[in-house]
Amino acid sequence: MTGSPGQGGLLPRSLDMIFNSIGPYQAKRFVLKTDDKNGMEVQNRVDALLERQKRENQPAVVPKTPSRQRLDPEFADMINPEEACRADGVDEDSSYSVFVSYIEIYNNYIYDLLEEAPYDPIKPKWNGGGTPQRQPNQEFIPPQSKLLREDQNHNMYVAGCTEVEVKSTEEAFEVFWRGQKKRRIANTQLNRESSRSHSVFIIKLAQAPLDADGDNILQDKNQVSVSQLCLVDLAGSERTSRTRAEGNRLREAGNINQSLMTLRTCIEVLRENQMCGTNKMVPYRDSKVTHLFKNYFDGEGKVRMVVCVNPKADDYEETMLVMRFAEMTQEVEVARPVDRPICGFAAGRRQKNQAFKDELSRRLEERGGPVDAESTQSVMHQLLQNLPSLPASEITDPHDDVTLPRLIEVLEKRHKIRQMMTQEYNRAADMLKSMLQELDSSLVSKENFIQDQRGQLGEKDKALHSQKTEIDRLEKKSKMLEYKIEILQKTTNIYEDDKRTLEQELESREQRLQREQTEKRRMELRMQGMVQDTKHKWEKECERRVCAKQLEMQNKLWVKDEKLKQLKAIVTESKTPSDQRPAPDKPQRPSRERDRVPAKRSASPSPIPTGPPVRVVHRRSNSAGGERWVDHKPSSNVELDTVMQPILGSNAIKVSAPSEKALAKCDKYMLTHQDLASDGEIQTKLIKGEVFKTRGGGQAVQFTDIETLRQELPTGPSRKRRSSEGNTAQGGDRMEGDWTDVETRCSMAVEMRAGSNLGPAYQHHGHQKRRKP
Repeated sequence: MTGSPGQGGLLPRSLDMIFNSIGPYQAKRFVLKTDDKNGMEVQNRVDALLERQKRENQPAVVPKTPSRQRLDPEFADMINPEEACRADGVDEDSSYSVFVSYIEIYNNYIYDLLEEAPYDPIKPKWNGGGTPQRQPNQEFIPPQSKLLREDQNHNMYVAGCTEVEVKSTEEAFEVFWRGQKKRRIANTQLNRESSRSHSVFIIKLAQAPLDADGDNILQDKNQVSVSQLCLVDLAGSERTSRTRAEGNRLREAGNINQSLMTLRTCIEVLRENQMCGTNKMVPYRDSKVTHLFKNYFDGEGKVRMVVCVNPKADDYEETMLVMRFAEMTQEVEVARPVDRPICGFAAGRRQKNQAFKDELSRRLEERGGPVDAESTQSVMHQLLQNLPSLPASEITDPHDDVTLPRLIEVLEKRHKIRQMMTQEYNRAADMLKSMLQELDSSLVSKENFIQDQRGQLGEKDKALHSQKTEIDRLEKKSKMLEYKIEILQKTTNIYEDDKRTLEQELESREQRLQREQTEKRRMELRMQGMVQDTKHKWEKECERRVCAKQLEMQNKLWVKDEKLKQLKAIVTESKTPSDQRPAPDKPQRPSRERDRVPAKRSASPSPIPTGPPVRVVHRRSNSAGGERWVDHKPSSNVELDTVMQPILGSNAIKVSAPSEKALAKCDKYMLTHQDLASDGEIQTKLIKGEVFKTRGGGQAVQFTDIETLRQELPTGPSRKRRSSEGNTAQGGDRMEGDWTDVETRCSMAVEMRAGSNLGPAYQHHGHQKRRKP
């Protein structure tokens, strides 16, 4: 719309075209004046002069036309006065005036960007960026929205909108830039300065014909013609998924998309009416944008659309939709109404009036005085007063001798006066001639001096022109550097935002890492506590078993002692006669306190009895068919790179918690359990079982085997205390009994409670054996 530094856009080029075409035909300020009903009023020169003087005495609300040297540096390079483009066929017998206004359509409401509210030190003012200039503890009054009206010619206009009369491109662009600073913009994920409203810059060109003399404007407002050019900057369509808008930004994006969709619907209905010959109603009133430009779509104007697209691959779908819409708009044509004829006068009135003024000026220069009818009559009247009046020359009597001599006398006096005037004229002419000669001599000397000064001035002009060219070049270079600095500043801001985002992400990840490390330490402490509890539990269990075994051995020794005593008594009775036999003493049970050996708490668990050299649990026959395993491996297990790894086949189902659905598909079950060994190393136990179907339709697992995977250092000392050979020999009967005893074998079980995250664990369910009496 505005262009870039050194390259003007649509707005400055349009303004240059208008003012270059009507430059010499512009009317004075306030000769043409807008009314409140989208019309024009014509004022005479006196009223226009009084209003100009009144406006000059008032504080300037609208700034005066700035000079080229005092232009705002923000848009000075966008206006190029060297491009003198003009239109042909401009009516020279009319005067023209240009009026501009600037509005925005925000959330389907119309606001005047050129409205100047009166200064109030109590109430804050609106700064145009979506935020009021608020002082503490003060009430804010937002700008009032405007309404759309329809004038007597059925044209739509904004009621109460400020219209400023401008006389040059610089002044019009100054007004535009003043309103541009009030336009609502905001930051989004896609654009740093995203337009949140549709803006419309309206340029009105009023044409008023001259009167029959070609000097003044015709005082008839019905003969004033008004043309209008609207430059519309539509806000871009947005997708919420990309902009991540929320709150007010989300509401603004919804209104923007709704207005653009209404515009597309109107174009589609016009296209359908054109192709099918229907008269379907166009929904102009659904949006303020389409309602404002209803006359343009009805044929009283032309609509030209400039589409801005992004060549990025990410915007392909949106670009295709916009291009299809633009292609459809260029095919819409509507019937244009007939223009209203203007009551014409004779052509060339302005040129005739100008030729008359030029001739009058020439005569004024020749006579050295004012050349008008009144001055000419006064000079003739003085000449006639100096001459004697002619007597009556009517002769009625042929014998009249008085009239002719009197007439001759008067004529002689007139002749003498004429001669005197001629002499005086010649004397004045000679005097004037001498004066002119003196003037010519002085003029020649002055011309020579002027030529010298012109030569020096030419040299100064050349030097000044070179300096001006250098200054312009440096200014352009400075503007270009400032433009590059601004781009680099924006790029730096983007990088800083990315850096800030990455730092926040890094900080969040560090906090997450600290939380995970804290959780890991807590889990380690928990595992250490569980290991200590398990160790203490097994120590108590071992002590209980030792006590039970000692009691059992004492009972066995007591039984053997009783048997030996009975055998000894029998042998003694066989050797002694029956009469000499003493009465057998009643056997007494030895005291438990006497025979009991005090138990001592061992520092390490009892030695584990070695099993038989042959395997008790046999695997299933290979003829049983293909086996499918359920690999139950809790998520808390640690992967160990041991050489011995279970091979379950490619059809195994791996789960972290057993489920009935997984067990129903398999016939084998394997639980991978990890715990700490006595030497502090991690040992892995593979608990295997078979899956059976129950009568109730469920699944049951029967554990059949346990395999242990353990890693040890070959050269490291063993922490486990080895049992002596004597103890092995003494405990042979005990180990054999433990191995074959069903109660001993079933006293251990693998148990995993529902909802536990610690994996399976051993649980002892053994019962103390009944003591013999």
